[in-house]
Amino acid sequence: MKKRVSVFFILFCVWPIFAQDGFQFAENVNKVTVPFKLINNLVFIPIKVNGIELNFLLDSGVEETILFSLEEKKEISFSEVEKISLKGLGREEPIDGLKATNNTLEIKGLRSVNHLLYIVLDQEFNLSSHIGIPVNGIIGYHFFRNNLVEINYERKKITIYREDDNNRKKIEKKFSKTSITIEKNKPYITNGVTIDSIEIPAKLLIDIGNSDAVWLFDKQSELIKIPVKNFQDYLGKGFSGDVEGKRARILKFKMAEFEFKNPIAAFPDSSSLRSVKMVAGRVGSVGGEILRRFTIIMDYTNGFLYLKRNKEFNAPFNYNKSGIEIQQQGMQWVQETVYLQTVPIVVTEDPFKTKAEKNGSNFKYRFNLKPVYSIANIRKNSPAFAAGLEKGDIIVSINGNPSYKYSLQQMNSFLKSEEELWITMEVERNNKKLKIKFQLQNVL
Repeated sequence: MKKRVSVFFILFCVWPIFAQDGFQFAENVNKVTVPFKLINNLVFIPIKVNGIELNFLLDSGVEETILFSLEEKKEISFSEVEKISLKGLGREEPIDGLKATNNTLEIKGLRSVNHLLYIVLDQEFNLSSHIGIPVNGIIGYHFFRNNLVEINYERKKITIYREDDNNRKKIEKKFSKTSITIEKNKPYITNGVTIDSIEIPAKLLIDIGNSDAVWLFDKQSELIKIPVKNFQDYLGKGFSGDVEGKRARILKFKMAEFEFKNPIAAFPDSSSLRSVKMVAGRVGSVGGEILRRFTIIMDYTNGFLYLKRNKEFNAPFNYNKSGIEIQQQGMQWVQETVYLQTVPIVVTEDPFKTKAEKNGSNFKYRFNLKPVYSIANIRKNSPAFAAGLEKGDIIVSINGNPSYKYSLQQMNSFLKSEEELWITMEVERNNKKLKIKFQLQNVL
C-alpha cells in the first residue's frame, strides 16, 4: 500500500519465465513522458492491456506482470491461458491464478508484445480498497529492463528515455550516480544502516512498490537488531496473506552520498517471509518513503541508479499514530444540496421590455456516489484500540465531518500528523452508531 497506507510488497513463485522483449519505442520516438498518481508513496500509471486501459502499481520489487480486480473489465480478452499457483509474502496458503501469454501492453510511444501476464482470480486480493482508486495490476521488471526510467516524485511524471550514450551523458550532468546490481531481475543497492550507533552495510532491494522508508530482516543478519523502543504493527498485504512485524526508529540511513536521520524502519516477522526466496546477502528493502525525496532514474542495462534530491528531502518521517488501518469498503449514494443562483424574468407593462431580479434562495438536491470507509486492521494497545474502536467498524464521520468528504489519502495523512491530535470518530457497528474519542500518540 500502501497512511500511511499499507505497504504492498509482493513477491511470488511460478514456473520459468518465457522470453519477453520488454517495452520498445516506436520508430522516431526517443522519449515518452507519462503522468502518474502518487498515493501513499506509491506510483500508479495507466497502461493498455490488449487495447483496454488499466491502472497499474509500478513495483520494482516484482519480476512479472500481475493482473487482478478485473470484474469490471470483462471486455479484455486473453489467449493461451493455463491455471497456476501463486505464492509470496504473507502467512497463508498459495492462491489460484492464471498464466496468459502473447499479450500486448502499450503506453503512448511504447509497446511490449508477447507479454506474459499472471492473473489473480481471488477477488479478496484487492489493492483498490486500500488505495482509494481502482488498481488492476502490478508491473515491474519488464517496465524497467530496456530503457532509462525517470520517476519525478515532485512533478508526478515518469519519463522513459532510450538507452543510449547521449541520454546517459545528459543525466550524469544533473544527477548523482551510484552502482546497483540486477539480480533475478530486481535492483539491489548497498546502503549504510545505523542502529544503536553501529553502521551496518546493508544490501537492500530498491522497492518502488513499498510505501515504507526501510524494511530490515533481523533474522537475515546478526548485526541487525530491533531497537528496544518499538511496537507491533500491520505492515501490509501480500499474495499469501497479511504481513505483520515491528516498527522502530533507527539512528541513520545512508543512500549513496545522502543521509537521513531517524527514519522509521519496519521489521517483518520471520513467518511473513517464509515464502520469499532471498538473493544472497539481502537484508531488507528501501521503499517509497525514502525514494519520494528524490527524482530517480533506473538504469538496469548498465547497473546504475541516478539520484537528485527534491524539496521533500528534509521532510520528517512520520507514521500512523492512531493504530487503525482504513480501507474503502464500497460506495454509497449521498444526497447533497446544490444552491442555485437564479435570475427570474419579470415582465413589465411594455411587453418588449423585461426586468431581471436575482434570487439566490433556490436550491435542489442531487445524489452522488461517495466512498464508504471501514477499519481494516487495528493495532493492539494503540490509542484507537484502547478507546474501543474495532476491526470492521464503518466510519461515519471524523471530528464532525462526514467521512465521505475525504479521500483515503487525506484520512491517512491526517492520522500521520506530527501533532498528537484529538480525534472523534463516529462509527457504525451492528447497526448502531457510536462516538469514540482518542488522541494520536507518538510511541517512538
